[in-house]
Amino acid sequence: MAYQNIFTQVQLRGELEPGVPLSPNNDPRIGPFGFTYLMGKIGGAQLGPLYLGKLGVASLIFGTLSIVIMGMNMLASVNYDPIQFVRQFFWLSLEPPAARYGFQILPPLAEGGWWVIAGFFLTVSILLWWARTYRRARELGMGTHVAWAFASAIWLYLVLGFIRPLAMGSWSEAVPFGIFPHLDWTAAFSIRYGNLFYNPFHALSIAFLYGSTLLFAMHGATILAVGRYGGEREIEQITDRGTASERAALFWRWTMGFNATMESVHRWAWWFAVLTTLTGGIGILLTGTVVDNWYLWAVEHHFAEQYPATGTVDPSTLPGAPQ
Repeated sequence: MAYQNIFTQVQLRGELEPGVPLSPNNDPRIGPFGFTYLMGKIGGAQLGPLYLGKLGVASLIFGTLSIVIMGMNMLASVNYDPIQFVRQFFWLSLEPPAARYGFQILPPLAEGGWWVIAGFFLTVSILLWWARTYRRARELGMGTHVAWAFASAIWLYLVLGFIRPLAMGSWSEAVPFGIFPHLDWTAAFSIRYGNLFYNPFHALSIAFLYGSTLLFAMHGATILAVGRYGGEREIEQITDRGTASERAALFWRWTMGFNATMESVHRWAWWFAVLTTLTGGIGILLTGTVVDNWYLWAVEHHFAEQYPATGTVDPSTLPGAPQ
């Protein structure tokens, strides 16, 4: 069957594949459940088996506790009205403790204590899921690349919710739980510290973000384009070069001037994606702890031009202005 467009995909049907044998110290896998046509349109048609294990179960328990605490606090903020909860959901939030509590371990529940508890449970859930990801990879004889990529995202999460607030000595510096409140916090954070656009690590993070999307799209498109020649069988193509690899490499040399290999393009994409959150976390951690105003820092280090004089006087500089 020829691959004519991006929507064409052959769905395999055969014996349900349970996966490679597991060592005796593992819990049994759940399933397999069977085949699904709709899932097969976006991935493998077989659904299951699923392996949770003790780490997976513990992660789901702590994650559920965290989500329930957030949800109940948001529900309480609309006087337990389910209609208003749904209507205002995107604007509801669970706020961190106020600045007057500093980095107190557990402030009053109604004044940020629930935020600390929910954040603790969520962090435990995420770390348990990381351990599960690492151990599953080792058990299957895989490299641990996925776990370390996940760790880069966890680094940014910890910087935002724990490491930077610890360095600043106040939970109030952390991010609220909520959709639009989270975005509002981001905007206010940028304004307070002189515009994150002048933060070089923020610039690196955005460059890696856009770069990784470009690399993923280019590689994915190339493999789809040579799918009719078996391009998706990348391992075989690496060791036994065939029509797909030859055409893909030639296309890249014609259009880009060089070609990544079917192995190296994944390393490029992996590093670009990992460096997005790694550099982003560094930029956030430096904000307020090392640099108070990124615009003034950028001007001082010739990273940005100073705004031209407009003749407008800043009211805060006038005599008698509150400091």
